[in-house]
Amino acid sequence: MLNFYQIARNTFRECLREPIFFILLATALVLIGLFPSMSLFVFREQIKLVVDSAMATTLVFGLIAAVLCASHTVSREMRNGTVLLLMSKPVYRWVFIMSKIVGVSAALVLFVFLCNCATLISLKIAKDQFWLDFALMYIYFGLIAASAIVGGLRNFVAKASFASNSIFSLLILIPVLTLVYILMPEGTHTDDGYNILRVIPALILIFYSVCIMGVITVALSTRFDMVPNLTLSAAIFFLGLLSGYFLNLGIEQDNVFISGIAKVLYGILPNWQFFWLADALAANKVIPVSYICWATAYALFYIMLCSLWALALFQNREMAKDTVN
Repeated sequence: MLNFYQIARNTFRECLREPIFFILLATALVLIGLFPSMSLFVFREQIKLVVDSAMATTLVFGLIAAVLCASHTVSREMRNGTVLLLMSKPVYRWVFIMSKIVGVSAALVLFVFLCNCATLISLKIAKDQFWLDFALMYIYFGLIAASAIVGGLRNFVAKASFASNSIFSLLILIPVLTLVYILMPEGTHTDDGYNILRVIPALILIFYSVCIMGVITVALSTRFDMVPNLTLSAAIFFLGLLSGYFLNLGIEQDNVFISGIAKVLYGILPNWQFFWLADALAANKVIPVSYICWATAYALFYIMLCSLWALALFQNREMAKDTVN
């Protein structure tokens, strides 16, 4: 278990040290913070605009971050021979790949957590279609800039990682700002009476979808480099969005062959619609706890299946040839 913990921790730290991870996170946070300024282009639908756009941004950037983390911590280690060094010690293959899954998932949870906190702040900024909370917006963007300054100072003074120190600064500053504004009087409501806390169940489900994508990318990274991994992951993501269409096609199609293929695709592809509840929020529907429980069970089951798939792909993987120049 000590080996498992050490590899998972090092994987988590390596993900946060990658400059591209911080760039993706900062870009997602900036975009989420800018969405309220687009409320002038809608009519009394600024909350729906912010929720839809912020959740979509978190999903897309989370997918890219998952591919980059998996490629940097699995594919790259296969190419430079680090995996061979680990395998020469008492480290089993299943320990290596499972610890990589845990480390990458932890980094993605941090990514989504900060994006979800930014979503709550963005909803608070979108107080009204014609009146934004500019003070909160300036504070929010100021904290993002302050985190980058802290990372730069730490890198200059102590030669520490700019990316990881900036991310840990964000991990302190953004949640504190979120709590301060939510705990204020009427902090959980916008001026038009919308309860911000209603979106939390939908934001929780975003964690599940990004974690599933993370496990899939780790499995693919045992066989493919970054570009093929990103291509295949994007294909799985977009096909998963059509999961409901495959189900209807499998039921309504008279052709047995096409119907069978549609049912197989529906069964093996992750159904992202289970985790996308922006439409329910737009219709002012309350998300029941039972739905969260079923979605949690589905996510855990799919993560276990993808983890077994990753183990199967890595179990017979030849790594020595990757180190030959």
